Amino acid sequence: MTDYLYELLAPHLAATKASAALCDPDHDTTTAQYLNRLPTLSLQALQSTEPQSLTQSSHSTLLSLQALSNRSHKSLVTSADRLSNLRTSIPQLTRDAQQLRDAVPKLDEEAVQFSSKYSRAAENVPLEQRKKVMQLARNVDRLSDILELPTLLSTAVSSAAASSGTTGSSVSTTYSTALDLYAHIKRLQTLYPDSPLIKDVVSQAEDAMKDMTSNLIAGLRAQNLRLAAAMRTVGWLRRVAPELDNLHNEGSPVSGEGALGAIFLICRLANLITMLEALDPLRELADQETHRRAPTTDKKHGATGAWSEGHQTEKYLKRYIEIFREQSFAIVSLYKNIFTPDQSESELAVAGLRGIDARIKAAASRPARKEDPLQCLPPALATFPMHLVQLLTDTLRTYLPNVRDKSSRESLLTQVLYCAASLGRLGGDFGMILTELGDATDDTDEDEEDDLAYEWEEVTRKHRALAGRLEQLTGGGGGGGATAGSSGKGTLRVASPV
Repeated sequence: MTDYLYELLAPHLAATKASAALCDPDHDTTTAQYLNRLPTLSLQALQSTEPQSLTQSSHSTLLSLQALSNRSHKSLVTSADRLSNLRTSIPQLTRDAQQLRDAVPKLDEEAVQFSSKYSRAAENVPLEQRKKVMQLARNVDRLSDILELPTLLSTAVSSAAASSGTTGSSVSTTYSTALDLYAHIKRLQTLYPDSPLIKDVVSQAEDAMKDMTSNLIAGLRAQNLRLAAAMRTVGWLRRVAPELDNLHNEGSPVSGEGALGAIFLICRLANLITMLEALDPLRELADQETHRRAPTTDKKHGATGAWSEGHQTEKYLKRYIEIFREQSFAIVSLYKNIFTPDQSESELAVAGLRGIDARIKAAASRPARKEDPLQCLPPALATFPMHLVQLLTDTLRTYLPNVRDKSSRESLLTQVLYCAASLGRLGGDFGMILTELGDATDDTDEDEEDDLAYEWEEVTRKHRALAGRLEQLTGGGGGGGATAGSSGKGTLRVASPV
């Protein structure tokens, strides 16, 4: 029935083949249901109610379509656009999939090659290099700090050298900082003895320490060096250059000064000579008086007693002896307080004898070992006072004959005697050496030599008599005027009224 109705109504329902295909009951379930419903209606219903029902259904469908279009028109437009691009996207996807499929074997080969190249199963040079590079990248801050150590050390040394003439506390802090930096570098050398970087840093630090050693040694030549500053400087030298402290000390319990004692005495002697050279204007005037004195002492003129000047020479010698007395006492006193603070001269002598016996026994027990004779040298102070006395006696032999006034000569000789007594407190009395002072003052006048020796004896005799009377007045007992007793260091000294 449905097919017959469709054939009957088809010419009226479809204007085109496309519309007819859409209305085909074999393909459209809605059309088939409606055609099955038509035979059930009466003729009156078909003419009256069915058109209204169709119109109402059409209007309801139109409203539904309008509402759907209002709600989903954007999605529909987007879907339409995507569907329009789909015909080009699908071929592109196919081509990309083909390329990916062709690249998979090559990717597999590269993965296998990478795995075999960077495998940890065996030693791998590229992998080790990569590890080193990564470790270097992690420790770049530490390496930068290590590389800055020589610069910091050099800056500290130069800063201490520049501020050496200002406050002692800042110099002490700067030098202590430099020594701490150097100790840190030495610890790094101990921890990493084979590192080229650490070796380079240590080499630069050694150069800075040499500069610091030079600055410290130059500091020992400073004017008015005090005990505290001298002890600090020697202490820093012992830390900076321990080889100087250990030099000549092997097997010797006598002296712990090494070469530092000799360096200290040389620096202070240089300072003394510099101070004495400041008297060159007075010395030149004294030389002029020496030249004017020469004709008066010539036997051809027969006027040996006519010379009565020598005032400039007297000024020069007074200032010379004053500086010599002050500085020589300061040098020896500083040396003893720094290098032998707890030992007297007698104790040092006994220790020296024991040290000699110990070295003799050690040499006997090791006959095959070749000993260095320089390791058996005595302390530097053993011969230093003789050199100081030589400077003084040479000056006195040269210029003392210019002074003809008896009171002036006695005053100068008294100053020399006080100078000898001052050093005598430290075990360096040279009063007996000055008894030979007149032996070479003037080769052309033997009477003058006898007079000078006699004057020295008279000054010494008066001094001892005065010292004896002073002891009697102070209740020190009689008979002790010649020698005032022993000092705290165990040495005999001539008493001085000053």
